Amino acid sequence: MNGYIRATEVRVVAPDGSQIGIKKLQEALWLADQLGLDLVEVAPDAKPPVCRLMDYGKYKYEMSVKAREARKKQTRTVIKEVKFKPKIGEHDYLIKQRRTIAFLEDGDKVKVTIWFRGREAQRPELGLRILDRLAEEVADVGVVEQTPAQEGRNMTMVLGPVKRERPAKARQGDEHGTNEAEEPAEQDIQDSPDPDERHEADAGNEE
Repeated sequence: MNGYIRATEVRVVAPDGSQIGIKKLQEALWLADQLGLDLVEVAPDAKPPVCRLMDYGKYKYEMSVKAREARKKQTRTVIKEVKFKPKIGEHDYLIKQRRTIAFLEDGDKVKVTIWFRGREAQRPELGLRILDRLAEEVADVGVVEQTPAQEGRNMTMVLGPVKRERPAKARQGDEHGTNEAEEPAEQDIQDSPDPDERHEADAGNEE
């Protein structure tokens, strides 16, 4: 750049990309000085080397802004976790299931954990039964990325969102400003150790 260019003559390119032509280095530097710009070597291996007139400080700033924006647009993988007990009640299971579906629909991955207590760890089939059921019920929005594996008192499975294009009708609806009402987010609750009759009734209705 500028005085660090070693060639005796260079091909000069204007800031808008148009060709100025081949100039002696001193003439090109004089032109850059008159315009208040820098002479930047962009193709040093060309014969003669190609140099562009530009505001190098502004150019570097714009490049850093573009790089920052590109990083923001990159998809960041978010892993949510949903925990189940081997003997979870139907009502609580359905709440956890809906939460899992919501995470997947938002594009997040979900780590599903079965938490065994005491002698429950000796009956892994209880956890497998829940994980298999969940994977089947969320198949429309999620796929199994990591099959169930048990480590100590925990059994885990990882679900990933199904990648699909938005339906054309939905895109048209957005263009006309019509959006479906979003379902309010579920509140996180703990599994009920002793579900009462109301919970049992709710579970029966949801089935």
